[in-house]
Amino acid sequence: MTGTPSPSIPAYRLSQLVRYFLYLGVAGFGGPVALVEYMHRDLVARRGWISEEEYREGLALANISPGPLAAQLCTYLGFVHYRYLGASLTTLAFVLPSFVMVVAIGWAYLRFGGLPWMQAVFYGVGAAIIGIIAWSAYRLTRKTVHGDLLLWAIFAVSMAITAITETERVELFPIAGLVVWAARSPRFRARSGTAAGLLLPLSLTTQATGSPQSLAEVFWFFFRAGAFVFGSGLAIVPFLYGGVVVGFGWLNDQQFLDAVAVAMITPGPVVITTGFIGYLVAGLPGAIVAAVATFLPAYILTVIPAPYFRKFGRRPAIAAIVDGVTAAAIGAIAGAVIVLGRRAIIDISTALIALAALLVLWKSPRRIPEPVIVAAAALAGLLLFTLK
Repeated sequence: MTGTPSPSIPAYRLSQLVRYFLYLGVAGFGGPVALVEYMHRDLVARRGWISEEEYREGLALANISPGPLAAQLCTYLGFVHYRYLGASLTTLAFVLPSFVMVVAIGWAYLRFGGLPWMQAVFYGVGAAIIGIIAWSAYRLTRKTVHGDLLLWAIFAVSMAITAITETERVELFPIAGLVVWAARSPRFRARSGTAAGLLLPLSLTTQATGSPQSLAEVFWFFFRAGAFVFGSGLAIVPFLYGGVVVGFGWLNDQQFLDAVAVAMITPGPVVITTGFIGYLVAGLPGAIVAAVATFLPAYILTVIPAPYFRKFGRRPAIAAIVDGVTAAAIGAIAGAVIVLGRRAIIDISTALIALAALLVLWKSPRRIPEPVIVAAAALAGLLLFTLK
């Protein structure tokens, strides 16, 4: 077996695949897990365009490398038969619909955001987002950490540091990966401390001061953000908070919560919230630059290793590093729940809305989509506004 994707003649045209991902970008609600399931159902089970082996290879690559899960799988599936052109066009088709939506919402937000009814909507939505992120953190923790004490320790340390410092320390990610790798490879255990120490001065942080000076500054920040999203798009939330709120001061706490809410109510990848943030910071050019910068690392880290992944991608050392990085990323999400909760839950009403969102996701016999919960929270906010 060669190290390249299938060379066989595809049973579909590239234009058909692009149209499918354009449709998924418009109608694909439910977050990354649902989106990757849709791709399997439609492209593997129903149409037979992608083989089961090709799909699993793409999913494995998306899981072990940084980047939003669904967007990376989309890129890989476009690469399978149509190489770089296919990867580029499918990624663009998948991301473009939600980008247009968040820019339109950003325009309305800036135009009408000062109106009382709009403030009431986001009063309820911001509280519901806390419940949604809390539930996501719980599910990711249960799925990823399991009973591994070392992964639990990494999770706890990352959560505590994020909650205390109110920013995501991304240098913890490579260190966590090296720690797990060393723990599972006894012959390298003695060297792991040195390797981790070497990474410290090279690590990227979210600390910054001042206001955005140029689109280049916006690009560089969001490029770093895109390079540290592992598994769930929500992993980008604590990194963004540490930069756009705590570091640069581009947005305030409420605006940031509203940006996360916008990502929840639109289809496609959750990390498209960067387009909304970019619009608030620097208008349409800022939205374009932020979105491109966020998705570019995922694209690069998919198309470059794709031809070689079958040969090298399943080695135990790589899996160990990914486990450590993922545990640290999920811990940062859990810490972000605490940080954002302090800002969003400001009274009894918001506490009840957040708790209700969490209970609905936890106890509902049939999974209720997040956009429905967000819409209900918006109505609750409006109702509370009219009663005051």
